Amino acid sequence: MPVKHPAPGDLEPIERASRDELEALQLARLRWSLQHAYDNVAHYRSKFDAAGVRPEDLVTLADLAKFPFTTKSDLRDNYPFGMFAVPRDRVVRVHASSGTTGKPTVVGYTRNDVDMWASVMARSIRAAGGRAGDRVHVAYGYGLFTGGLGAHYGAERLGCTVIPMSGGMTERQVQLIYDFEPEIIMVTPSYMLAIAEEIERQGRDPRTCPLQVGIFGAEPWTPAMREAIESKCGMDAIDIYGLSEVIGPGVGQECIETKDGLTIWEDHFYPEVIDPASGAVLPPGEKGELVFTSLTKEALPIVRYRTRDLTRLLPPTARSMRRIEKITGRSDDMLIIRGVNVFPTQIEELIVKERVLAPHYQIEVSRPKHLDEVAVLVERTPQSGFAEGDEAGRRLEHLIKSMIGISAEVRVAAPGSIERSIGKAKRVVDRRPK
Repeated sequence: MPVKHPAPGDLEPIERASRDELEALQLARLRWSLQHAYDNVAHYRSKFDAAGVRPEDLVTLADLAKFPFTTKSDLRDNYPFGMFAVPRDRVVRVHASSGTTGKPTVVGYTRNDVDMWASVMARSIRAAGGRAGDRVHVAYGYGLFTGGLGAHYGAERLGCTVIPMSGGMTERQVQLIYDFEPEIIMVTPSYMLAIAEEIERQGRDPRTCPLQVGIFGAEPWTPAMREAIESKCGMDAIDIYGLSEVIGPGVGQECIETKDGLTIWEDHFYPEVIDPASGAVLPPGEKGELVFTSLTKEALPIVRYRTRDLTRLLPPTARSMRRIEKITGRSDDMLIIRGVNVFPTQIEELIVKERVLAPHYQIEVSRPKHLDEVAVLVERTPQSGFAEGDEAGRRLEHLIKSMIGISAEVRVAAPGSIERSIGKAKRVVDRRPK
């Protein structure tokens, strides 16, 4: 697949910095970030004290391993604003991600945080081949999800023309792609294939559409998916990485000239890879769980955040900063459905609210074509009839859509239909191709 855009010319100085220069900057910023967290977040102060470490104990970058981890549970336990390190009047924006207990993980941004986020997103789009003046079709969801607004502000910072389409309305997506002729699309890879299918349904060849680069994230995707997109759509398919708790999209970006993994913007986000079981830091090249510490965030500093994403740290290539390989899986049971994080317990909580539904259920995930599909098999109680069960099923479908953000087919079965387990219940049956 030929590269549509030339390799970058002028880069930010930090993208060409020596390893010594980069590590000196990281050390200075890491010392500030740890002190900022310790001084202004009670959770971090108590965790550091319990571990017997203070910010001044960080003498070298390797000393970060002495500090305790942060997990998603820590953010939920301090819901909504307990992890914020600045007064509320300095928080200019709030985003949130889905949670297992009905409470999302909440992230806040100061004006400087938003500015930094726009900068790393602009850097990411440029690394993917974007240039000032390009038109960028943003089909990530807008709202509390960080994808849409993260892409939007980054594209504007780069000097692009933004088409803020958001998700859904596939026929309309295709119309605007042909009418507005964007060079770049930012969307999940699975939805890009759905857009391509709609183009074909309309009697057109996706390779004739104006899109030249797709910047794809929010869900894992394989090299085979890249090949399918590039072959079907005649574009360069480029990977982007991020997560709300760290900043949103823009933590890492694949460079179009190499397509060899995601360059981590190490001047703002310090990566480690650990053994998921022991928590020990692994040497470069070994596969484990990805951990991030923020270096410049003000509203929500994050210290050794366990992402649960499994990958390896790789040496630099196209930029001076290290890379990670494509995310190969997670160390927990979270499902990613069309870019939305879903936990089985989220669905369980909705089921138990319906009095005519029994707490016996199974979630089936499949991908008959290119998009994930979810079916929830649940039993009605022995006291309820077919009509009551069907009505409860329709309510559950609505709640899953409105509360979790995914579409699911609910099938209400007779009592005793779902296999019981004498051990851990098998809540998820994942039929997607590996």
